[in-house]
Amino acid sequence: MSAMIYIGTAVLLGWSFYKDRQKTLLALKKAWKAFENILPQFLSILLLVGFILTVLDEAFISRLLGSQSGLTGMAIAAVIGSVTLIPGFIAFPLAASLLAAGAGYGQIAMFLTTLMMVGIVTLPLESTYFGKRLAIARNLYAFIYAVVSSLILGALL
Repeated sequence: MSAMIYIGTAVLLGWSFYKDRQKTLLALKKAWKAFENILPQFLSILLLVGFILTVLDEAFISRLLGSQSGLTGMAIAAVIGSVTLIPGFIAFPLAASLLAAGAGYGQIAMFLTTLMMVGIVTLPLESTYFGKRLAIARNLYAFIYAVVSSLILGALL
């Protein structure tokens, strides 16, 4: 499947280059700049995740966030996800690593959903732009959604 994506990308890039060489080169330069901007953040998180997965063995991760950790594991994942500020392109590989290390699907769903939707750290900024009441309501509804969807996923998977 990966090979097909790479081949398709190469074909479409070739077609774009054939249609308009200047626009394609400009797009590639912009993509490279975006990659350069993301790379330091991405590498630091990869090092952090690698360090954490080296220090914490699979048994500990499984005990803390495994499917048998139940509601306690869900609560831990919810707190970590709600207060952590990690971009999605880093969070999803991290979640895959945690799953491979023994974390449960419901717990990882809780972590990712709260990470993407609930912003305790960004609440003051959000309150400034949207008002305190709306910011709190949005975060509360996002948290409720995270809990409900994670419980359903945990029960199904």
